[in-house]
Amino acid sequence: MNLMWLSVAAGVLAAVVVVYFVRYVLAQDEGTQAVKETSAAIREGAMAFISREYRTLAIVVVIVAIILAVVPSLGLKMSAAFVFGAVCSMGAGYAGMNMATRANGRTCAAAQKGLNQGLRVAFRGGAVMGLTVVSIGILGLCILYFLWHKDPSFLAVIPAYGTGASLVALFARVGGGIFTKGADAGSDLVGKVEAGIPEDDPRNAAVVADNVGDNVGDVAGMGADLFESYVESIIATMTLSVVATAMGLVGDTETALLIPMLIAAGGIVASIIGCFMVRVGETVEMSKLLGALRRGTLTASVLTAVFAFLVIHFLGASIGLFWAMLSGLAAGVLLGESTSYFTSYEFKPTRGIAQASTSGAGATIIQGFAVGMMSAWPAVLLIAGAIFAAFQFGSFYGVALAAAGMLSTLGVTLATDAYGPVADNAGGITTMTGLPDEVRERTDALDSLGNTTAATGKGFAIGAATLNSLGLILSFAIVTGIVSLSGGTMSVTDPEAFSLLSAPILVGLLLGAMMPPVFCAMTMKSVGIATEAIIVEVRRQWHEIPGIMEGTSKPLYGKVVDICTGTALREMMVPSIMTILAPVIVGVVLGKFALAGFLIGAVVTGFVFAIVLNNAGGAWDNAKKLIESGEFGGKGSEAHKAGVVGDTAGDPMKDTAGPSLNIMLKLMSVISLMLAPVLVNFTGIL
Repeated sequence: MNLMWLSVAAGVLAAVVVVYFVRYVLAQDEGTQAVKETSAAIREGAMAFISREYRTLAIVVVIVAIILAVVPSLGLKMSAAFVFGAVCSMGAGYAGMNMATRANGRTCAAAQKGLNQGLRVAFRGGAVMGLTVVSIGILGLCILYFLWHKDPSFLAVIPAYGTGASLVALFARVGGGIFTKGADAGSDLVGKVEAGIPEDDPRNAAVVADNVGDNVGDVAGMGADLFESYVESIIATMTLSVVATAMGLVGDTETALLIPMLIAAGGIVASIIGCFMVRVGETVEMSKLLGALRRGTLTASVLTAVFAFLVIHFLGASIGLFWAMLSGLAAGVLLGESTSYFTSYEFKPTRGIAQASTSGAGATIIQGFAVGMMSAWPAVLLIAGAIFAAFQFGSFYGVALAAAGMLSTLGVTLATDAYGPVADNAGGITTMTGLPDEVRERTDALDSLGNTTAATGKGFAIGAATLNSLGLILSFAIVTGIVSLSGGTMSVTDPEAFSLLSAPILVGLLLGAMMPPVFCAMTMKSVGIATEAIIVEVRRQWHEIPGIMEGTSKPLYGKVVDICTGTALREMMVPSIMTILAPVIVGVVLGKFALAGFLIGAVVTGFVFAIVLNNAGGAWDNAKKLIESGEFGGKGSEAHKAGVVGDTAGDPMKDTAGPSLNIMLKLMSVISLMLAPVLVNFTGIL
């Protein structure tokens, strides 16, 4: 029997569990009529946005597919794989968001019964996203394998599957991020800061758009982001199978192809078990809530390590590959803990930001940004250590396998992330529908946990993106002939051209290092444009529609959703197109050596930028939550106002610019790998 069928079985098992979770969530009480109506409005807005976004994206996918089909060195197979990857990514994002918008009101109703029931409904709603991503991802790769693995062009074709997924992820992350943070910042500034009304107050016309944004940005966007990370980590490992064979790490190339797929299959089974381990008592304590989710992720990590050892042992591969994979898995777990430390209000860094808020908004910004920058050093050391260990144990193939190991538990890791927006929506619905205070207390606890898990998930995604990008860059170096394999050793084919002091490499490094800050500037500016448009509209409604502030008439929620949608779709185009074209232009004009330097420069600065932006934003958010819990003056105090300003500044950093950098790095790397056959004999003008 071809062992690849075990991966098919794991993908099917994940799909079966998804159906179980869907049936479980849909069987729960939908709540009062007001809860049903509010949830329906959020769902309608989210579906309207994603439908318009996907229509826009479909045009881009078709154009790129045609270009791939007509370029002689690429061809129809690559075009078909590209479209297939895009469709799979869109399907995963749509399915996860669809469930999240159905789980939010049910979580609200469940929280009336108890904290554990609220956590269970919200988490299983998020688990639909996590398990759908790994199910579709591994089944898609299995389909390509059974179709073409005997074709000599197979390893050149499968990167196109990842490119299709990356393209969708970039648009979903950037567009969704601009929508969600424009709505969030606009709602907070015009509501809490300007008008002095509570968060999620139904008199604020932007509150529905804010809740819609949680779904389109943090569910569909994050799902597409990690879908492409997941499949590209496996693709990068498979494309380096020739290295594993040449270095004597495996018996043959077929074994090297099987290892990442079977480890992913084991990770899916482990993630399913981990999902069922998440439960908590009725005490509203952040430490116990964090412990409940940590139990699920750690259980999955330990089981995945066991499965990986068995896979490598029974396939007769070098035991060094197990240690390479374990280095990535361990780095992912520790990176999550590091992110949790710097962003949870259980710990000193975030509590220090809340304390600084008593001195005003300026102190909040300074302290929060300092926390974000300081949080970079453990992340860098963890990823650097994983790279060093993986290379020592498994060469280039080991580095790619470390990324696959880090993402092997994605089913449960993404579930803990997608859970956050569901809980956030539940808290908003609780306030908007006037449910009792004890329900809001439970949903606030679940929401605060969601802020931490979201930050942890993004930190995990950043680390995975870095390892993943490096694996793709190493594949690019081999396919283009920059690195050659001979007699079980690797060497640079042209040391003079690939020297750190050569003009192509230096120019490429500088151009690549420039990309992340320019990309971040563009996306954050877009959030500012969306925020301003929303504030103007909410003010207009308060001025022109009598009775809103008195509660005798309703705002036009749909109008704000429509403004957010149009602005996000318009603003996402330029940074997305820049990301697609930049590696193509560098490769075609400056050549393969400059492009290699370009990719390395982008990864180095992009990794640090993403960590800083993610953790600073997450810490600001939870510092505000801590103040709202009653510390440092509580809601309405001067410290709270400063905390809201810090949270508003951090929103586009942690939910738009930071996470979008992950996709930018991976998309540029996988585009370069896909174009490698065209660039083999091209050294450019330098």
